[in-house]
Amino acid sequence: MLGNVKIYTSDKYWNHILADLGACLVETPDVADVVFDELSINAPISVDDLQSLVVSQFNNNDIIANVFGRDVALPALQRKIIVALYKKPNIQMRELKLAVGLSPDITTHSVENAIYQLRKTFGHDFILNEKGGYKIGRI
Repeated sequence: MLGNVKIYTSDKYWNHILADLGACLVETPDVADVVFDELSINAPISVDDLQSLVVSQFNNNDIIANVFGRDVALPALQRKIIVALYKKPNIQMRELKLAVGLSPDITTHSVENAIYQLRKTFGHDFILNEKGGYKIGRI
């Protein structure tokens, strides 16, 4: 169930547990879909609850539904951008690249292009850039 989710944790104990559950563990948080260390987990927790928590962090369907008022099918990068902007408004491009799993120093314009596509689809005011910080505007 967790095999498609790239998970990072600095805790060796959780590392072993997640590996036993079939998680795809990564060595740095900047390439992870879920940074396990940021989750608030109160042990003991059942395997089902743990898997559910990780998958909910990965999917973020609730955030997409909250932003659009319904679930919307989007490419993965656009979804990650919306989730990142929802969780942290006024995020700088460097942080946004990290949040979507890219190196902050990458020279590709994939994030900028995804923002352009989101604006093209949902209106120019959907994603705003104020003083270098990106945030969700209005649809």
